This record gives sequence, C-alpha cells and structure tokens, in this order.
Amino acid sequence: MSKKSPDQFLKEIENANKGRLKLYIGAAPGVGKTCEMLRDAHEMRETNIDVVVGLVETYGRKGTAEQIKDLELIPLKEIHYKGVVLKELDLDGITKRKPQVVIVDELAHTNVPTSKNKKRYQDVLELINSGISVMTAVNIQHLESLNDYVNRMTGVKVRETIPDSMLEIADEVEVIDISIDALRDRLKSGKIYSKDKIETALNNFFRVGNLTALRELTLREVANEVDEHLMEYKKEKHVEGLVGAQEKILVCVNVNFNAEYLIRRGYRISKMLKAPLYVLHVRRENISEDKSKLRKLDDLTQLCSKLDAKFQVATSKDAAVPIIKFAKENGITQVIIGQSARTRWHEILRGSIVRKIMRGTKYVDVLVVADPRE
Repeated sequence: MSKKSPDQFLKEIENANKGRLKLYIGAAPGVGKTCEMLRDAHEMRETNIDVVVGLVETYGRKGTAEQIKDLELIPLKEIHYKGVVLKELDLDGITKRKPQVVIVDELAHTNVPTSKNKKRYQDVLELINSGISVMTAVNIQHLESLNDYVNRMTGVKVRETIPDSMLEIADEVEVIDISIDALRDRLKSGKIYSKDKIETALNNFFRVGNLTALRELTLREVANEVDEHLMEYKKEKHVEGLVGAQEKILVCVNVNFNAEYLIRRGYRISKMLKAPLYVLHVRRENISEDKSKLRKLDDLTQLCSKLDAKFQVATSKDAAVPIIKFAKENGITQVIIGQSARTRWHEILRGSIVRKIMRGTKYVDVLVVADPRE
C-alpha cells in the first residue's frame, strides 16, 4: 500500500466535513433536469434521507410543479429592492434547518444585488462547506469557458455563467438528455415556454443545428471531466492500465525527421476522433547554442499553436523514458512516432524505441509512420 502525502490527508479531512455536490447538466432548457432532481429527492426520502427543496424554478410548467408533491419546502427569502419585492434562496434558513440534502435549482442565477452572495453558485458552495449536500442543475451554455463558443454557434449571448470549477468539484454529474425531436415537440406543445415565445424559440436557440451541437458539446465536456477524475484516481491509487473514455493522441517528433508531416498526420487523426492532440520533442542534450535547431523548434511550436496542439520538450538520452512517462501521466491512448533511422544492428544493441514504449505502457497503440521522402 502506498503512503499518503500530507496534502492527500488534508484533502480527505476537508472533504469529510463538506457536503456533496450533484450536478444535473443538459444541453438546453426543457430537457428535464429539475424533474429528475425531484424524482431523485423522492427516492432519497423513501430511504429516510432528510431532503428539502430550497428553490425550484417551475417557470409555470405544470409537470414540474406536480413533481414537488409533498417534499418539504424552505420558504424563499423576500428582498425589497427598488420598490419591488423579489424572492431569493434563503441561505440562512437552509443553514439553520440543516438538512442532509437540499435542492437548489438554476445554478447560474444572479442574485438580487443586496443579497449576501452575488451568484447562486456561491450560495451552493457555502452550503457545501457547511456540510449540507446540494443537488443543482445547469445547462452547458452557462459554463464560463464555453460562453464565446456558444455565442458564435447559436447567436445567443449567455449573460449568466458559472466557473468551470463547479463541474470539476462536483462529486457526481448526471447528463439529462432527450432526443432533439422530442425536445422540439415539448416546446411546440407549450411545456417549456409560453405560447407567445414558442415560434421565436424554434427559429433561434432551438434550431436543430444548435441543439445537435449543444448535445455533442455537453457529452464531450462531461466525458473530459470524467477522464480527468479518472487520471486523478490513477495517480492517487497508483492504478495501472485504466484509461478514459476519450482518445488522446501523442505525436513524438525530433528535428531530423519530417516533424511537420508527423504533426499534421496526428492532427488529422485527432480531428477524426475528436481527441486532444499532444506533441512531444525529446532531445538528447541542450541545444541552446544550435541556432538551426532552435529555429526548427520555434517553427514546430508555431505549427502546434495553429493546430491547437499542446507542445512540450523533454531532455533524455533514452527517448522512450519521457514518452512513457508522458503517456502514463496524461492518459494517452495512441502514440504516433516516425520510422526509426537506426540500423537493424543498432536496434539489436540499444533496443527498439517502439518496443520500449509498448513494454512500458498498457493499452496504448503505437503508430509508426513511414518517412514520406523515401
């Protein structure tokens, strides 16, 4: 059994005193996130878990309101702001009641300016830190890092966002998904928006192309997050062999072989598989005095930047060592390498780099690309 570091012990102690976060995520409004939360809450209550509703947005949807049934509701807090009475989550009321689990809908919501916290996700973090577990819901377009992308894709500017870290700290993420036709049918029948908004929604945000792209984006983001959690688990538990659901491509280059060709080949494969691309250059010695090699590395860096590939440089007399290390640490599933210029006698004496990589890794495919100049 491996010895835990002080940081690992501290992290476990901190987590033991915190509530858990379950995040229900969907590609668009109306997919059924809130209803699924409420169904789960009823199942929890049947197993004697103390669960309450802190806030649920029904938006006048009859089906959502009916799902609440006899769940305990924490009254909303009334806030007087500019002559209007507005209602917000009662953070203090929930903390005082201290249930095991609370439902807090619409994670990306912006609170009334006079509230304790500016954003609802900050309320959720406060509840978790106080030892109360939270179930909450959000749509993919509200992730901060995707804001500009969603705007370009759908033409809709999302003004309320949450930091991507909320997805990272979630103990459980459940994707709520229905087919595009079913979602549009729900919209047409008035189950999502009022009748006066249906036609506008169908012709804008709820276009088939938009929904298709958003569904794919949702699945990819969650898959990425699952892979990252898996990598953390592997490192913490020292587990060999586990790989994520997503392909990850590593191209290994040097300044002598046609590196640009290898990188472009890797890019085409990564694009086809919708996989992240990494490029690793292993040098045997410091080349700070070799201007031609420095220029070559600069060219490779620029090419990787254009192709959205992550470029790294390592120094080692045995190129296989850093390649194996990189593959293990980053969950690489495919390694692309150029055909060796070594003679057969050299490989017998020193060993084949391909064989070293295959012996040093598990479940990693190695693709050897022939030199196109030959």
